Amino acid sequence: MQEYKIRIHDLPKDERPRERLIKNGASALSDSELLAIILRTGSKQENVINLSQRILKEYNIKQLSQINLTQLMKVHGIKESKAAQIAACFEIARRLETFKDEEKPKINSPEDVYRRIYPKIREQKKEFFIELCLDTKNQVIKEETISVGSLNANIVHPREVFKLALAESAAHIIVVHNHPSGDPTPSREDIEITKKLVETGNIIGITLLDHVIIGDGRHFSMKEAGHI
Repeated sequence: MQEYKIRIHDLPKDERPRERLIKNGASALSDSELLAIILRTGSKQENVINLSQRILKEYNIKQLSQINLTQLMKVHGIKESKAAQIAACFEIARRLETFKDEEKPKINSPEDVYRRIYPKIREQKKEFFIELCLDTKNQVIKEETISVGSLNANIVHPREVFKLALAESAAHIIVVHNHPSGDPTPSREDIEITKKLVETGNIIGITLLDHVIIGDGRHFSMKEAGHI
């Protein structure tokens, strides 16, 4: 007597691997369920879940990652297409182990800040207040415009600056703003906001390394001028 094959679509939705992954996340699935999603379909004799379970009885995950296409295709129900899908997934996993993020740009001086920011704001007619969040090695982990002011004024609150720094787990910050007039000489307000940021940073534990003001082809460093 021929047995009925239970198809994936015959299962309740909450028992289907793909639907379970969407609802609960990949970590909630078993090895065989994850493999079933990779394989997508079974054979005429068995559904994809049964096929996956049978494969994993023959090879554990580590063994499965190490065998070649020829060996994979010796498994009943695995032809070239399915073997390639399995091999591709494990190859991505291997590459992930050796993957390295591109090196984050490092800020060593006010000149580094100027070279990074000036091309982005040189044509702006309003004041842009920009924050650079840095890690312990002074590498940039986040750059964001905090506020945009009028022709010659930009009001920023320390709360806005350190909200971003805390969200990014920054060790240090550098703030930058431009003077559309072209003259980077700091105003009284520029010096005052710098002092407030230093004080707030000391309380929170995030250092303000510098406040750089950018003009037309020139820049001014609060650090170098002794305001920090």
